[in-house]
Amino acid sequence: MKIAILGFGTVGSGVYDIIANGDTRMRVTAIFIRPTHPATMPEMTTGLDAILNDPTIDVIVETMGGLHPAHDYILQALQHGKHVVTANKAVVAKYLPEFTAVAAQHHVQFYFEATTGGGIPWIRNLERAARIDQIDTIEGIFNGTSNYILDQMQRAHLDFDPVLLAAKDMGYAEADPSADIDGEDVVNKLKISAALAYNMAPPRDVPTFGIRNVSKADIDFFASQHQVLRLIGKSKRDGDHYSMVVEPRLYSETALAANTFENFNLIRLHGQTIGDLQFYGQGAGKYPTANAIVQDLYDILENAPHLDRSFDQPLHFDANLNVTDYVLRADPMTFAMFNDRETEIVNDRLVIKQIPTGDMHKLMRGVLAIDADAFMAAIGDSELAAKDVLHQQDQEVIG
Repeated sequence: MKIAILGFGTVGSGVYDIIANGDTRMRVTAIFIRPTHPATMPEMTTGLDAILNDPTIDVIVETMGGLHPAHDYILQALQHGKHVVTANKAVVAKYLPEFTAVAAQHHVQFYFEATTGGGIPWIRNLERAARIDQIDTIEGIFNGTSNYILDQMQRAHLDFDPVLLAAKDMGYAEADPSADIDGEDVVNKLKISAALAYNMAPPRDVPTFGIRNVSKADIDFFASQHQVLRLIGKSKRDGDHYSMVVEPRLYSETALAANTFENFNLIRLHGQTIGDLQFYGQGAGKYPTANAIVQDLYDILENAPHLDRSFDQPLHFDANLNVTDYVLRADPMTFAMFNDRETEIVNDRLVIKQIPTGDMHKLMRGVLAIDADAFMAAIGDSELAAKDVLHQQDQEVIG
């Protein structure tokens, strides 16, 4: 099987390394680079058309990232009868139904294991579960960079900025880390996962709040309450309604999520007959992601088909499907926005009881307009009351 790689950054070079030192049935014969990139290997070329029109190339691996020109390049590859494997979660989250339909029209495969969970075989196992079960919950730590930051802030007692810098030095964070720390990376992975689980086109907008504003004082306060903060993506289905949210969430220090360290991911699904399945592994890094791409290449080589989805299930997105408690650190003048809710003050932070997720995220936008440094986190699961996870003798009921 002859392979062309589009883009030769961290992931693309990792794919090349694994193939070059692995199964002789696979060979990289072309590497597409931009004209500004020096051609340092004989396989490198700036001619995309030559790759597309080469009848000997069976598969194109797209590792360029971003929406454009990746969208056009993937479509062209599929239309030219090439299988496509990609690690590009942004383009898959937006165009998955289109790519799948075009691949079927041209009798080729479009695989994307590497988009979600790094080296964890999450997509493949989610597809296997969805063949039998109705999946009703997907949640977990989907982003290795944010997990590394939160873990190091707590265990090494560091501030946000030096940990972010260390994440960049280790290759976990990009030069512009916005997608990781603001939650957009998790949104894309959650969209892909929910689309497969529920067989529907994902929503355009998902309530999202990242970790950009978290402070060492926040982490220390949560630790004093025996709580650990993680950035979580969660989707839940109830009949023909479903929800999706990305937000920081507090867990008991004994929970599995609280003990998922460094750049590791922990992702869970729940199905009607299988119950809970949890998957743990490295969620960021050159070779974990490249490994997932090569796994997809093996599936193509060995003609192992993936789950066939039409993404046409008529489900309704409901941001308020989940109800939970939140803790808010903000200018006290913003607390008046929650006067119609049951609340408590805990060490100058406001705990809001049993508020629908969508409502909380809307109110948080108003809070940020007044206090741009404000921070919020969900507390445990929806059935847990605030008193179970945040308890201070000096609590004052104000609502």
